[in-house]
Amino acid sequence: MNYDYKFGNNYYKYKGRTGVKSTVYNILAPEQSQSDQPGMEYLMNPLPIFDNPNYKGSGKLKGKVAIITGGDSGLGRACAIAYVKEGAKVVIAYYDEDKDAYDTKRYIESLGGECLLIRGDITSHRFCKYIVDYTIKNYGKIDILVNNAGVQYQQDSLENISDEQLDWTFKVNVYGMFYLTKEVLPYLKSGASIINLSSVTCFYGDPQLIDYVSTKGAIVGFTRALARNLALKNIRVNAIAPGFFWTPLQPACWQKEKIPSLGSDAAMARGAMPYELASTFVFLASDDSSYMTGQVIHNNGGQVMG
Repeated sequence: MNYDYKFGNNYYKYKGRTGVKSTVYNILAPEQSQSDQPGMEYLMNPLPIFDNPNYKGSGKLKGKVAIITGGDSGLGRACAIAYVKEGAKVVIAYYDEDKDAYDTKRYIESLGGECLLIRGDITSHRFCKYIVDYTIKNYGKIDILVNNAGVQYQQDSLENISDEQLDWTFKVNVYGMFYLTKEVLPYLKSGASIINLSSVTCFYGDPQLIDYVSTKGAIVGFTRALARNLALKNIRVNAIAPGFFWTPLQPACWQKEKIPSLGSDAAMARGAMPYELASTFVFLASDDSSYMTGQVIHNNGGQVMG
């Protein structure tokens, strides 16, 4: 295989791969894999681009406090950095990715921002309560909650999904979101924002991610129901359904042979770097989206339309 990496354009050119719609398309990475979920960003090749140096904050989130699960890497890291650029203080809850988490903290501090790290398992209701208590103790309030953390496992058939995998995927992707949101709610005031991460796979039904897709559908339902429940309190609840972004979750999920073709079936024939979703996180957290609730924003390069 011949790869030609162009950093400025953030893609490789790869010709002639079989089994995809396009014979020439842009990819973000060569074949690779990781053995553990949710994956380590510092091991990826190439490293994801999480910050757009041309993005200049304008104080849209000045003085606000945000909790971001899975904010150590991937889309959560890009979100955290954009929030700091807009004036927010961030609390990052992460599982066990210590190096990624401290790299993120150091980067945020290099920008003059503030970041707290909390290590633990969001499938524990007790830990979710601790995240909230720790945030209130240090910052006295919560304005934004981003339920970003998640896991996904590739399986070719329903029969291959064990009870343990099903249970764990729902606990991380749905229970953790439910527990943390429940603990945060008493502290949210008018103008607060909750942002949940669904997935493009929910809208086309990826056949190798049946349990994961099921959780992402549950997140859409949760978002819509909670949005109606909180609307008169002026607390907005929205979701993002990203397409293929180059995050640790990808090499930790897919067989290495599939990595180069991920994103190729989007209209733009490529995947994306995490910084390309950062402004969407800012939009949903800021007053720019003051009349938007119960919605799902599709940032997927045209993989799913309508």
